[in-house]
Amino acid sequence: MRMKLNRSSQLILVSAASLLAAGTITACSTLTADFVYVTSALAAGSNQYGEVDVFEVNSDSGRMRQIPASPFPSGGRNPVADAPAPDNASLYVVNEDDNSIVQFIIGNDGKLYPNSTVNTPGVFPFAVTIASGSKLLYVLDAYQPLPTCSSASPCSGSVAVFPINKDDTLGSPSVNTSVGASYWPLTLPSNPTHVMTPTGIAIAGSGAYLYVSAYDSTTSGGYIFAFTANSDGTLTPLNGGVPFPAGTKPSSLAASSTSPNLYATDEASGTVLGFQQTNGILSPLSGSPYPSGNAPVAIALDATGKFAYVANSLDANVTAFTINNGALTRVAAYTTGTQPVAIGIDPSRNQYLYTANFLGGNVSGFQINPADGTLLISQFSPFKSNAQPTAVAAIPHRLPNK
Repeated sequence: MRMKLNRSSQLILVSAASLLAAGTITACSTLTADFVYVTSALAAGSNQYGEVDVFEVNSDSGRMRQIPASPFPSGGRNPVADAPAPDNASLYVVNEDDNSIVQFIIGNDGKLYPNSTVNTPGVFPFAVTIASGSKLLYVLDAYQPLPTCSSASPCSGSVAVFPINKDDTLGSPSVNTSVGASYWPLTLPSNPTHVMTPTGIAIAGSGAYLYVSAYDSTTSGGYIFAFTANSDGTLTPLNGGVPFPAGTKPSSLAASSTSPNLYATDEASGTVLGFQQTNGILSPLSGSPYPSGNAPVAIALDATGKFAYVANSLDANVTAFTINNGALTRVAAYTTGTQPVAIGIDPSRNQYLYTANFLGGNVSGFQINPADGTLLISQFSPFKSNAQPTAVAAIPHRLPNK
């Protein structure tokens, strides 16, 4: 969920005979703006792995179609998150039920080639973010790696940090010396026995700060934990380790790349919470919270910092907002497939937006109007995916090396 490289498509002159032979395949391949990777949780095959659908996006129309070899096995059970490496040469897929992150090498044609696998320190990883400048991968585990933690007896979640090596493989997770292990627990200092259920993760300040949204499942109340993201891969809790209040049930986070602002969807209240961060410390933005829709669960900001888009799961739509001095102003809502659970914007042109629709079994595509942030549905949208899509990530189309 990063990358802003612009790769313009190249026109290839061919003879009439070659054109007849190649047909629309050559035309579509040269007009591919992005490759979009959609994880699908429904088990497939004898190993019960999930799958990754790979779509190519037409730069003129936004039409998405799966590449010929798609889908690819996710390398584990129940894939729930994915993210490209900073160089866009690899894709990391988080398989929740196997506690694993699988690194795939991405071919010039978008195909995926499994290369390495690591296990996360905690239990049930489900969210990931990457700091491009420092080449660090942050993963959010539902439970800490304690012998007493399980689905039957849940405990608070935790964060782990993996260095990204030059070949995009993941190194050993960083060690938190305060606990003598490779994770940072999410603990409410005023009530350390309360179970803090994590929901979202975002890196901000050009990689300087890490934020984790969570809610207190023992009583109630939402929070955002803030950390300084050190260059050695360690984390330092901010605000004395005391999380910032964040509505009732924050469900996802997005940090602006053009301003010191952070946004959190609140699934319970149907709003978006806006914060300004100063040296990592959060304070509410003017007018926050901003009404969105029923059960907002995912948010994306465009590369210009002018627009925000929120997937409302129960409404099956996306709400578009303009951003002015951090404050959100609602533009309109646009229909998606059933139960959108993830949202992303194309990195090549900042022109197309996608949602993964869990119950719809498809991906909705829209074109962004750069003048006012309104959305126009892409040609032939929604696009069929494998069942139960859970996450969406994209990279710019890389032309073959000459």
